[in-house]
Amino acid sequence: MIQTDNVYRDISLRFPSQIIIGKNSLNKLADEVIAGEYSNVLIITINVLLTKLNPLIQQLNERGITVHINTAIVQEPSFFDFETLLNSVINKPVDAVVGIGGGSVLDIAKLLAAQINNDQSLKDITGIGLLKKRNIKLICVPTTAGTGSEVSPNAILIDDADNQKKGIISPYLVPDVVIIDPVLTYNLPPDITAATGLDALTHCLEAYTNLFAHPFIDMYALEGIRLIANNLIKVIRNGSDENARTQLAIGSMLGGFCLGPVNTAGVHALSYPLGSMFHLAHGLSNALLLPYIMEFNIPTAPDRYAQVARTLGCNSGKTDMDTAYAGVAMIRELIEQCNIPSTLSAAGIKKEAIPAIAADAMKITRLLRNNPRPINLSDAINIYEAAY
Repeated sequence: MIQTDNVYRDISLRFPSQIIIGKNSLNKLADEVIAGEYSNVLIITINVLLTKLNPLIQQLNERGITVHINTAIVQEPSFFDFETLLNSVINKPVDAVVGIGGGSVLDIAKLLAAQINNDQSLKDITGIGLLKKRNIKLICVPTTAGTGSEVSPNAILIDDADNQKKGIISPYLVPDVVIIDPVLTYNLPPDITAATGLDALTHCLEAYTNLFAHPFIDMYALEGIRLIANNLIKVIRNGSDENARTQLAIGSMLGGFCLGPVNTAGVHALSYPLGSMFHLAHGLSNALLLPYIMEFNIPTAPDRYAQVARTLGCNSGKTDMDTAYAGVAMIRELIEQCNIPSTLSAAGIKKEAIPAIAADAMKITRLLRNNPRPINLSDAINIYEAAY
């Protein structure tokens, strides 16, 4: 069962000062920069967005604002990637950082805003609560509905020394302003829409079933599950469905709210090696493991997983256990409709790699400790083999 003595523990949340949601709300970004009287803006983004950003850049330039553009982040970033980028901008007189892109772009933008004028090294701030300040304005604009990075206190990098994904977690990484513009997600390919949407769903689901679940976070987690489950297939079938794209983006944001005070658990812990060792997309890695870890956890928290199932749209069964397993079937059906790989073998993972993957996952103690049922090495191997 979820530990009841932790349900009402003290938690601390830091929300962005302003969240702007709406069609073409990207147009309001220039107003935020101009109103803040910032003179040198660093925009972290991706090449495919540059044409769309030209009107914004022109508008800022016309007001005498210098805009620096960096598109160096093209995959999940490493410590080396971040240090290289930081060294390229550290001498620029930047007073505002804007991240426009997916989770990796936003994570890097958040860290840059903290580190440009910070005497702490990246090693000093890796972990929970070690970053002590941020002096630069930070604005984040997500272009996927998945990571929740736009509102979370987390940034994830791959440590080149051991190839492990590691987190920098601090309230100072929560942006000042968040702009959620569903138009920016219209052109996402269906497979990326699916993978990022399933990542967001996993954030919410793992927060609600977490060993350290909290009633204040439960409301965000359950509403996020509902919004994502109701809208993900709609946007895969019609990428320009404005209403469904908006609801999916809000669901992703709600998942981001869950990441600081509660965070994720076994699904994310076991998915990390699939990304760092085999470069699978993070959302796909989660989707491959989600139903199997749900099955593993249900005996420990059947009431929680039953509520997840009802939120997904399942009818209540005779028992919570019956209802919970119906939720697993619903998740499998959702993944199938997403038309992405549903097994490790389909994703190109060799079975003989499983022991090494499982050993690597055991190092992710930051997330494993949150799982409602303890996962040891043998359990991890069994879960990977079931998912194969």
